[in-house]
Amino acid sequence: MIALAGLYQSVDLVHQIAWHGRAEPQPFDASIGSLFKLDAQSYADVYGAPEGIRSGLTVLRAQLTEIDKKPQVERTRYVVNLLSLEKKLNRDASMIAAVRQGLERAREQLTHFHPTHINVISQLADTYQRSISRLRPRIIVKGEQSYLLNPDNASRIRVLLLAGIRAAVLWRQAGGNRWRLVFGRNALLRELESASPGA
Repeated sequence: MIALAGLYQSVDLVHQIAWHGRAEPQPFDASIGSLFKLDAQSYADVYGAPEGIRSGLTVLRAQLTEIDKKPQVERTRYVVNLLSLEKKLNRDASMIAAVRQGLERAREQLTHFHPTHINVISQLADTYQRSISRLRPRIIVKGEQSYLLNPDNASRIRVLLLAGIRAAVLWRQAGGNRWRLVFGRNALLRELESASPGA
């Protein structure tokens, strides 16, 4: 559930930047931070749960209960595409190595900068462009053109898509798959309410 909430949190932040030019700071920090926790001891540690994933849990509940339909369609499209891209990435050892090298280069910058500093974001965005963006289907982000054409926003969106791939990896490792997401809505909603009744 944490992995799935992390995935929905990432795509919701993409939606926020694409349509409003900004993203909620706390979930943004948690999603970006997840890229640097490759050796975390638990799923909760990856996001600093429960606080780091609270926004994602709220978005996931809205998705499963069909609230706020317009953004739901966009989020679902992003999620399905990210799951497909992660599956292809998992079969490409050389691309996995390239992603890891890019993450390591970004990690080295953390001695001087915060994880969400523009220099770190630029390195992570470059990693996405040189790897995941070459896979198909390529994710087309919809939004206000004035926001999408802003280079800093474009970089943040790419990094959030990379964070979405990270969450998709965790989802697969936990036994999740696209069919469970499509046909297991009621079961997922029961798990969500059981895991986070106060979220």
